Amino acid sequence: MTSKIVETLRRRTIKTFMDVLILAELQEKSLSGYDIIGLIHKRFNILVSSGTVYSLLYSLERKGLVTADLDNRKRTYTLTDKGKQTLETVGRANGEINGLVQNLISGNRPDN
Repeated sequence: MTSKIVETLRRRTIKTFMDVLILAELQEKSLSGYDIIGLIHKRFNILVSSGTVYSLLYSLERKGLVTADLDNRKRTYTLTDKGKQTLETVGRANGEINGLVQNLISGNRPDN
């Protein structure tokens, strides 16, 4: 029972932070949407739909966090400077995010 709960939470977390995951992967090299789908499946054993991934990539592109180039008939995505800065900001907020999760679990409420 516990492992099923943890697995469900793990999948939800990965899907929720998929944009951050994509930005982090694009630090290393340019990737296509298909590459990202395969990477998520290989690393986390989760199948995500192409609609989910491409929708997210288009959103990241509209926000100026990634750029897309046509390589043969394949769109590849590259991290922009704004995307790098965003990823650095998320990295610095890691402790705050962990604290938020701990507060959610423990039932602590922030002082108003």
